[in-house]
Amino acid sequence: MGIAERRQRQKGQLREQILAAARDIVLKEGFRALSMRKLADAVEYAPATLYLHFKNRDEIAQELSARGFQELWTFLAPAASSPDPEARLRAAAQRYLQFGVSNPETYRLLFMEDPEITSAVLRSTPKEGGEQSFRLLVEAFEALQAEGRLVPGADPQRLTEIFWAGLHGVVSLKLTCKDFLTTPMEVLSEHMIRALLSGMLQPPR
Repeated sequence: MGIAERRQRQKGQLREQILAAARDIVLKEGFRALSMRKLADAVEYAPATLYLHFKNRDEIAQELSARGFQELWTFLAPAASSPDPEARLRAAAQRYLQFGVSNPETYRLLFMEDPEITSAVLRSTPKEGGEQSFRLLVEAFEALQAEGRLVPGADPQRLTEIFWAGLHGVVSLKLTCKDFLTTPMEVLSEHMIRALLSGMLQPPR
């Protein structure tokens, strides 16, 4: 390995070390606790060294969120394999709920910490992870509309937002108020998904 390759490898390793330390701070204390000075202390480098890898604290936070959305998409992607759009929605919903309760720190990082950071990542280009996850739901509703299975006048985009809001509500309540939600997660999610879809789909003929 040449000198240039070695330096590039060391640079990449330090970048990953910085991100790992930043993630640890955010998950323990929230986005607001993340600062370049605190991060420099955590990795035992001068703050100036961090600026060689990231412009500022927000760039680090956005990188953490972008990676979290990629984790979410990896978890949801198997649901896309079902040929029936209703089955895709149900599978995606179940996997979304499972991801949220199984990865509470990452879920909080994405949707319950700093809305400005999340919005910046979802607006970024290329729109990976978060956009793919959302499109999975939109395309399922579009396919249902093409098959004449949605209620009259339904808009796939709006239904997707309603559906996602319902899923997020279940996860966020399970993470923040679990002592008050006595219904088992499997029962709660199944009834919630069934209730949402019953108001969105035409009854079977």
